[in-house]
Amino acid sequence: MPKTKKTTYKVASLFSGCGGMDLGVSGGFSFLGKEYEKLNTEVVFAADFDPKICNIYNSNFAVKCKIEDVRKIKSGDIPRHEILTGGFPCQSFSVVAQNPKRLGYKDARGKLFFEICRILKERKPKIFVAENVKGILSANGGTAFPLIIKEFEKVGYHVKFQVLNAAEFGIPQKRQRVFIVGFKDEDTYKKFKFPEPPLKTGHTPLSRVLIQSKDIEEKYYFSERAVAGMRKTKHALTMNKGRAQKLSEPCNTVSAHLAKVSLNSTDPVLRFGSRYRMFTPREVARIQSFPDSFVLSGTRAVNYKALGNAVPPVLMWHVTREILSAIEN
Repeated sequence: MPKTKKTTYKVASLFSGCGGMDLGVSGGFSFLGKEYEKLNTEVVFAADFDPKICNIYNSNFAVKCKIEDVRKIKSGDIPRHEILTGGFPCQSFSVVAQNPKRLGYKDARGKLFFEICRILKERKPKIFVAENVKGILSANGGTAFPLIIKEFEKVGYHVKFQVLNAAEFGIPQKRQRVFIVGFKDEDTYKKFKFPEPPLKTGHTPLSRVLIQSKDIEEKYYFSERAVAGMRKTKHALTMNKGRAQKLSEPCNTVSAHLAKVSLNSTDPVLRFGSRYRMFTPREVARIQSFPDSFVLSGTRAVNYKALGNAVPPVLMWHVTREILSAIEN
């Protein structure tokens, strides 16, 4: 008896960035010796407003990223799709957002999730996946997140959400993010469960993804003057600011600010003896679980921004696999 041909689920991607969600939703890549199988999905649309970051995306995917502000995208211009994805801008919801602090949905960037709602309402895909920082749960005194969930429900979706820690999925990074998954069909919604973390303990250490010191260019090291200045501060012993990472543990969260990292910043750095250095873009890509086959184009600053804002592909792969299981079962 011939096998039934599996359905290929079409995916439309908003706020695509360099493609972390899109690589994860597609599968078919390897990371640290483990294969993440190709999933029954096909990305048919991608869009982001930053042309330099779209260039990275376009170096890695068959579908080309449309350079467009999401507010100007007409839903009718998006091909038919069953799944809509979007890691909508997180800056305004982040616990560490400053100047002004934690504006949440009152900030213009915080309102961009309404554009996801608009397209959901007009195109009615079966499923959506949205991602944001953990701080969204408590933004605006806890008032922002219930509003977001309510808006998704108002356009016709049954919604589940959960905080997932990348380190528990074999990724060498302590990165906690909220995943919001909505379903048109209530039965599928009831079947869906977020992936169980395979690694409650025994996390992947940072040391597994670092480039050997002999292959690191001098430009990645901080000057003796910068190190001397850091040692004069009250943070010299604890490195509470320029966070020297323990190589035996997953890395602290990498961000889009790595291009401006200093020993007095809050971004992670590396320490070898008396020397300190920043991560290379390839190391950041590995920390985020991108395979080494993923092409990085453009300047270091563009790479850091793109990678720091990305969704770890391995984490998105696990979420997508559970979504497909709920649909097909």
